[in-house]
Amino acid sequence: MLDAGRTEEKLLQVNNIEVIYNHVILVLKGVSLSVPKGGITALLGGNGAGKTTTLKAISNLLKSERGEVTKGSVTYRGERIQDLAPSDLVKKGVIQVMEGRHCFEHLTVEENLLTGAYTRSASKADINTDLELVYSYFPRLKERRRSQAGYTSGGEQQMLAIGRALMSRPETILLDEPSMGLAPQLVEEIFNIVKGLNENEGATFLLAEQNTNVALRFAHYGYILESGRVVMDGPADDLRENPDVKEFYLGMSDEGRKSFRDVRSYRRRKRWLS
Repeated sequence: MLDAGRTEEKLLQVNNIEVIYNHVILVLKGVSLSVPKGGITALLGGNGAGKTTTLKAISNLLKSERGEVTKGSVTYRGERIQDLAPSDLVKKGVIQVMEGRHCFEHLTVEENLLTGAYTRSASKADINTDLELVYSYFPRLKERRRSQAGYTSGGEQQMLAIGRALMSRPETILLDEPSMGLAPQLVEEIFNIVKGLNENEGATFLLAEQNTNVALRFAHYGYILESGRVVMDGPADDLRENPDVKEFYLGMSDEGRKSFRDVRSYRRRKRWLS
């Protein structure tokens, strides 16, 4: 893990951005965050908090949904990137794995993976080397490499989406809701793979996740979003021990596990927003 006391190189900086959809709907309200090189940074919060919008603002995918960054800036290695085409951003080493495990259903698993190398000028030998690296992390994909992607399981499609991103040789991966719709055992498997890619390959991750418990076990640092604002941030270990986070996001309090009914007062008090 990264030493929280060290000064890390900040690869990605989101500086006080606002995002508006359809010229009227304010979704993000002054969001700021930074992602250090070689770290796993978690963007946490419930459905509708603004996590996916934040990732799309970084990867420049808002325009297709009639959204735009109206204030603030996004920089990568000190360079302003919010006006770049998504394909140019991939060439700079930043790629997003979309929520929903998007794949080309009519192509085989291996053909899907090879599309990830499309933006690269690489030899066939280099691409084959990268393909074998992906298979080393996702042996199930190697077993299914000749199968049509549309006939694979949800877990295999999530692995495929991450593997395809790896084929572009990214420096930073924006990973949106990797646990969505997956059984707990598969969620654990995928997060362990993310950890391995981070520790062994040096991949930097910014992951948006509703499953606060699992995300904070694997991340180094976390930001919690509520209604388009960052309401709390800190080292992952500190957030896991924070009483508010334990009660409102992990379902725990000093008295033990609490039900949703017990913590409904959360919406009425939100100590960090008062």
